[in-house]
Amino acid sequence: MTAAHKAQSLISLYNAPEILRVVNVWDVISAKAIADVSQTTALATAGHSIAASFGYADGQIPRELMIDMVGRIAASTELPVSADLDDGYDDAGETTRLAIAAGIVGANVEDRLKPLAESVAVMEAIVKAGEAEGVPFALNARTDAFVRGGDRPVEASIADAIERGRAFLDVGATCVFIPGPLDADVTRQLVEGIGERKISVIGVPGALTAAEYEALGVARISYGPMTQRVALTALQDVAADLYADGVIPAGTRALN
Repeated sequence: MTAAHKAQSLISLYNAPEILRVVNVWDVISAKAIADVSQTTALATAGHSIAASFGYADGQIPRELMIDMVGRIAASTELPVSADLDDGYDDAGETTRLAIAAGIVGANVEDRLKPLAESVAVMEAIVKAGEAEGVPFALNARTDAFVRGGDRPVEASIADAIERGRAFLDVGATCVFIPGPLDADVTRQLVEGIGERKISVIGVPGALTAAEYEALGVARISYGPMTQRVALTALQDVAADLYADGVIPAGTRALN
């Protein structure tokens, strides 16, 4: 399947009535493990998790390392892969071209609450780079209206997210990613303001279920660094058990 076909397939998953559920991966073996689960229709990388794997803080990993890893993940599967590309680095258009060359057909890119015009220009550059490469790049344009909103009233963050989300869609973004603790009422307002099947959320402890978000008109749910944390928790727990003279649990699957 060509990159253009994979990108269109990913866009179709965003637009489908069913919420797109992506279980985030951070390296080739985690990607293969998730790709082999029958319900998996697409893969999404977790930038935080990839950065942690290389010893970097979230958002601090060099572009070349990020592109190398997401490219390795894309090469390991026939599924469409959406990558977390932080804020697009210094040149979001060039970052997109590099990602497409590596096999990536969609991405999360965050606005970090920079001035609106600056953020819109970044998102537009990504869309145009995809068009120049002949790929309908599935941009899940992220606004940090909630996670960087500080102590402002939630109503202000909702209004900001809606303004930014509409602007990102106007320049060709496929969806608008709004991480944060979104309850049913807030989610309903965001969907009403931005559009049905046009917002993406993150599943964190205390969030709604995927089915509940689906009923509210959300397009996609992902889990960011949470999946790596689950894996590392299991690793740390089994290590403690082994130090206490335990054994490898029965039923452990040979997934590597």
